[in-house]
Amino acid sequence: MLASPWIAALAALFVWWFSTGAILLAVRKADRAGPHARLWVCLMNLPFLVLGAAGFVDTLNNGTVAGTYVAFLSALALWGWIELAFLTGTITGPVTSDARHGVPEWERFIRAWGTIAYHEMLLVAVLLAMIGLSWGTDNQFGTWTFALLFVARISAKLNLYLGVRKINVEFIPEPLNHLPSHFRHARMNWLFPISITGLSFAVACWLERLWAAETGADVVGFALLSALTALALLEHWFMVLPLPDEKLWRWMLPDREAANQAALPSEEAR
Repeated sequence: MLASPWIAALAALFVWWFSTGAILLAVRKADRAGPHARLWVCLMNLPFLVLGAAGFVDTLNNGTVAGTYVAFLSALALWGWIELAFLTGTITGPVTSDARHGVPEWERFIRAWGTIAYHEMLLVAVLLAMIGLSWGTDNQFGTWTFALLFVARISAKLNLYLGVRKINVEFIPEPLNHLPSHFRHARMNWLFPISITGLSFAVACWLERLWAAETGADVVGFALLSALTALALLEHWFMVLPLPDEKLWRWMLPDREAANQAALPSEEAR
């Protein structure tokens, strides 16, 4: 049953929803408890980082269905801990102030990059390590999973920087209250069609590999990647469509004690 592509796709959907909700819940509770709680949340969840790294390495030469699932979950564990460290303000960037209006575009970009620099460099370092370790091995689905999440994240952040119609700041934690000031509201930007086209092409490629798969492990692996890429594509569409995607997690989170909504500069105000 676990070798079914439908089960794999549903598993990817559930893990995406549950892990996102768990991270948001941990961050929201840490916000309410204070700065020291944010660091403790990261430290208490270090086992996920360790287990993710161990599971990834252990499955590199495991070409079974179980090995594929473990590699996928290990990559998500690595990614999840790094995202948790970012959202708690533990690993972000040197810029922690709001965007300055009226600066040249090149300076605006550098300042925006500075808000996430350390986090992005950590992601790149982990991805390069995973590529190096998995090169020529039997099971590379963990690396593909992490690489997919990385590319989708870069695309989403660039679209937010350039300007999109809908920007959801409801789940922005207190340490990152300055972050939305670096985003823009706009009807469209030049990158969005490229992002949508690229992600759609990636879904088609994964589905083609799924159709041609000859082993159960490949069926599961490409089904997981197809579902995860489709979710990334959907998240991009949420940036321009008036859909209440925040309701997927809002019900499970405690109310914020103070909602600090940063002002978002419009495209016309550039």
